[in-house]
Amino acid sequence: MKRAFPIPSGAQALISRIGGTPMVELRLGRRGANATRIFAKLESVNPGGSVKDRPVVRMLLDAIAAGRFADGRRLLDSSSGNAGISYAMLGAALSVPVTIVVPGNASRERLDRIAAHGAELVLTDPLEGYDFALREAHRLAATQPERYWYCDQYSNANNWRAHYDTTGAEILAQVTERTGEPPDAFVAGVGTGGTLTGAGRRLREARREVHVAAVVPETFPGIEGLKPLGHPGDIVPAILDESLIDERIPATLDDAIAVCRELTREGLFVGPSSGAFVHGALKLAQTGRFRTIATVLSDTGERYTSTAMWQRPRPADPG
Repeated sequence: MKRAFPIPSGAQALISRIGGTPMVELRLGRRGANATRIFAKLESVNPGGSVKDRPVVRMLLDAIAAGRFADGRRLLDSSSGNAGISYAMLGAALSVPVTIVVPGNASRERLDRIAAHGAELVLTDPLEGYDFALREAHRLAATQPERYWYCDQYSNANNWRAHYDTTGAEILAQVTERTGEPPDAFVAGVGTGGTLTGAGRRLREARREVHVAAVVPETFPGIEGLKPLGHPGDIVPAILDESLIDERIPATLDDAIAVCRELTREGLFVGPSSGAFVHGALKLAQTGRFRTIATVLSDTGERYTSTAMWQRPRPADPG
């Protein structure tokens, strides 16, 4: 039986602000004669700035209750950055030491935020890709079990359950409140598979025919936080329920950035995975088959200002 434990007031304040995010309707969904309405969850308002706060708080609190850190072990996991920030932030608030394995090409803003909370960073070769960081976390956990408790968000069922109970439930309630019925389609991507699996299952229970689309990035340069599934050697997250996926929609980094820049004209400043999801939603909207489409704006664009995605062409020299 899990033990009850006291949560410091500062940590409780952070935890109480996770979830319950706004649902925004995108004007991009009303292009031309298109009657499709696109709704998106604004996850940047979570205290860690991304959707990853939802599963991380559940996984971390469950681990504390189970006594995973009673012997002084550190929480260990791999991340492209956003989950790492959530682990670092909540670990600091709950006095849990954290080690995060991150690909070396993660944006500077992500790495700085993780380090600012006192977490230990292990950077892997960016040329080795996203899955190499996951394999390195597995190696550290196997070789130093006395030092680390491996959370493994790719196989931890509390990941998808958090999205089932919160993200999916909120989408269902908010879209139904605005339109009178559940969404016809849901668009997400696969990092760990938690959002697509948890929210997808909740929405499918409410509407059996809901169309679930997975946005799939190109292998290189890829899109931070999303896995290009379907290639030899790709690690498929254990929690991903592929039976939910009705369609896979390809997206390039250029596609994602172009949509992100269009969203700024609606007052939304989001990262490339959000742009990729909205790109996928727009592709579905163009078919004319769906009245309402729901998706997730995963994080804030401020997390990528050191990258090229927000750079504007310099005006030509008049001389």
